[in-house]
Amino acid sequence: MERIKQALEKARAQTGSPTPPAHAPARAEHVSAPAPAPAPAPLPVATPIEVSYTQTQVVRLDPAHLERHRIVSFHKANPYNWAFDVLRTQVLQKMDEKGWRTLAVTSPTLESGKSVVAINLAISVAHHTQRTAMLVDFDLRRPHVGAYLGVRKNPSLNDVLSGRAQVSDALINPDLPRLVVLPTNAPVPKAAEMLSSATVAGLVTDLRERYDDRIVIFDLPPVMAGDDVMAILPRMDAVLMVVGNGDSTQREIEESMRHIPADRLLGVVLNKAEAEVRGGYGYY
Repeated sequence: MERIKQALEKARAQTGSPTPPAHAPARAEHVSAPAPAPAPAPLPVATPIEVSYTQTQVVRLDPAHLERHRIVSFHKANPYNWAFDVLRTQVLQKMDEKGWRTLAVTSPTLESGKSVVAINLAISVAHHTQRTAMLVDFDLRRPHVGAYLGVRKNPSLNDVLSGRAQVSDALINPDLPRLVVLPTNAPVPKAAEMLSSATVAGLVTDLRERYDDRIVIFDLPPVMAGDDVMAILPRMDAVLMVVGNGDSTQREIEESMRHIPADRLLGVVLNKAEAEVRGGYGYY
């Protein structure tokens, strides 16, 4: 824990950002932005994707499967759900303030729990009565969203990217109003090249602009796993960094933070830390 705190403190010192508090499970820390980063290289021209949204397929989820994979936000009675509701409130407030609608969730290295955080956050947003959420599995090398939810959709994002299916055919609703999921079934060859393509640019634009009340959450690969994050980052409004307690070295945390423009870093989530269990108010 102390090593992670020191690494985050050092990374923030380099970007003029405040230090996160200790013991902050699933909590976003707001980061102040320094001078704007250098202008990125020109992006590929977005190619519009023909999308005809119809009735999304509803898939019922298995509560026991969700519990095994630490998906705690689906049922509001779960005692650990509060942490993601707090995170949701922080995220929505900051995104509304900036007019942001797309959020990338990443981590420094593997096994930090970023996909679990992304799924729980999307579900929590969908529980908000005036917001809708879309969760997109953009970890094209190691997709996990469908497996963690216990669903396998055919066609999936794989077929959308290859031109064999439309987005509407690949969407699922996990039996929760105001939430749709776009899962990826299998690893995609040349993932970084695909994420930087005009096809993905058009897809991101369509998903972002179709509904004003929608927050689109993209589960991205770890920063240090390749150049995938750098390829798609110019298309994202904001980034949430998930740091697994004990899963990344100080050097890996510092290096990954240097790849994220400070003006887009929404916050940092310390995952796998000791979490407080809170009870409800109950009835008198």
